Amino acid sequence: MEDKVENSSDQREMGSQEIPRRQKGGLITIPFIIANEAFEKIASYGLVSNMILYLIKNYHMSVAKGTSVIFIWTAATSFMPLLGAFLSDSYLGRFLTIGFGSITSLLGIVLLWLTAMVPESKPPPCIPSSQSCRSPTPAQLTHLFSSLALISIGAGGVRPCSIAFGADQLERRDNSKPQGILESFFGWYYASSFLAVLIALTGIVYLQDHIGWKVGFGVPAVLMFVATIVFFIASPLYLKKKPKKSLFTGLAQVIVVSYRNRNLSFPSTNSREHYHHNEDSKIVVPSDKLRFLNKACIIRNPEDIGPDGLAVDPWRLCTIEQVEELKALIKVLPLWSTGIMLSITASQSSFILLQASSMNRHISQRFQIPAASFATFGLIIMVIWVILYDRVILPLASKIKGKPVQLNVKLRMGIGLFLSWMAMVVSAIIESIRRGKAIHEGYLNNASAVLDMSAMWLVPQYCLLGLAEAFTAIGQTEFFYTELPKSLSSIAASLFGLGMAVANLLSTVVVSIVNDLTSRGGKESWVSSNINKGHYDYYYWVLAVMSFINLLYFLLCSWAYGPCGEQVTKVRDTGNDSKKEEALPNLVGIRLKEDEK
Repeated sequence: MEDKVENSSDQREMGSQEIPRRQKGGLITIPFIIANEAFEKIASYGLVSNMILYLIKNYHMSVAKGTSVIFIWTAATSFMPLLGAFLSDSYLGRFLTIGFGSITSLLGIVLLWLTAMVPESKPPPCIPSSQSCRSPTPAQLTHLFSSLALISIGAGGVRPCSIAFGADQLERRDNSKPQGILESFFGWYYASSFLAVLIALTGIVYLQDHIGWKVGFGVPAVLMFVATIVFFIASPLYLKKKPKKSLFTGLAQVIVVSYRNRNLSFPSTNSREHYHHNEDSKIVVPSDKLRFLNKACIIRNPEDIGPDGLAVDPWRLCTIEQVEELKALIKVLPLWSTGIMLSITASQSSFILLQASSMNRHISQRFQIPAASFATFGLIIMVIWVILYDRVILPLASKIKGKPVQLNVKLRMGIGLFLSWMAMVVSAIIESIRRGKAIHEGYLNNASAVLDMSAMWLVPQYCLLGLAEAFTAIGQTEFFYTELPKSLSSIAASLFGLGMAVANLLSTVVVSIVNDLTSRGGKESWVSSNINKGHYDYYYWVLAVMSFINLLYFLLCSWAYGPCGEQVTKVRDTGNDSKKEEALPNLVGIRLKEDEK
């Protein structure tokens, strides 16, 4: 009898082994994640491109006020991913954060679409005979701003988590990630992002210009609905990791504990017994830089450390690793701040859009380029340069010199800042020519007139801005990943977005100051709603001066920072140059791919 029971149990075990449960994640989930991110980008970027025209024509805002609204909206959209990353890591997990972001973004786009569909949601059209325009009511502005806020919150949920959530799906049972498959995933991810932005700046913008706002806002709403459905359809297939402690919390603990211990004296000797560190840590004594932060890891009482070697209360005792991570972050902040000015110059698309609208955009008798689509020139030149630099210029230079060649990351950042200064100089010169031609043709009081001047004159400044971003934006991201510890890789990915958020807020301040100062005494503002009466060229010269000062500031910060980590490594091991060169991160994001694992 016992033998029969044992045989039957063995058969059941064999049966369970023959039909294993399907493992979560895998390549099958990747198309759903990429599609969700791509559709979200098409929807959001398709809305922001032409928004200044929508605010001026439908909400009767001045150029200065409409631009400020867009700057604040863009700043919120750039800042929210930081909050989304924190909530994802600490409380919600990536799946719930992306799902919440998708639904919120959908609600925001639908609300914005309703402003075009429901006449009562915006002011009535202006009366041409009397040139009187009614201002929007508080309820109408609340409706508009609520839709923009929801779109920003939604982007904060989707954008910081999608790439990491996709990488999670490719994990093996031993928590390792296959490098070849990961590289393929990152390649498809970035390719889809580029394609999404390109579609937004061409297809969505074309619909808004030629069919109207109802369809131009309706299509993004449909795309966002598809993105949300696509993401949730694959819910049973996803590998959903539980949230863990956030890096932001660890950094905050260092600040709090070092302040609490501000009156604590340093140990007489720098011995490992006086400082708390992880058992497997290679760092047993903190560095002398920013020494006041070292007080956060001084062991005041042995009872503060539990039997497992961890601090009983992490808000009273931190590890050396936490302290050194915060020091590394503080060290890169001055160079990070130099990129803010580049983002300010790159965020002037609203003014360039108004310039393009007043110029001849026809490339044939029947087709003209939408004004907002001129931004694609900068995007295309940036992608072309990245490919040429990584696949042609560097291999050719390496072949000529007989060893691997790579431009220093700080040099690339400096070149980008120089190009952004040149872009503002070119912008000021072109606008001066455009305005002079408008006055010569008798259009001083007619801001909606189209000049006999090709809008292709705007392409050089777009190309310069695209190259500037290719050098500085990518260089800064690589710099953060190279200089910060791997444990701070998520923060390294967020720093450039944070810079964009700060830049958009500062852009609002700059426009407001210029508008207030130049309109005193009843004078026409430099950033007047009438582009022909205003002096956008003077405004560009202000940005050019600020960019040049920022370039000098960058040189100072670069000198104060000293050599990068990769340069120090080369000096320490001159006999193995080729191996050190091969270890350098690739321009197109190899380090990003490694750290996102």
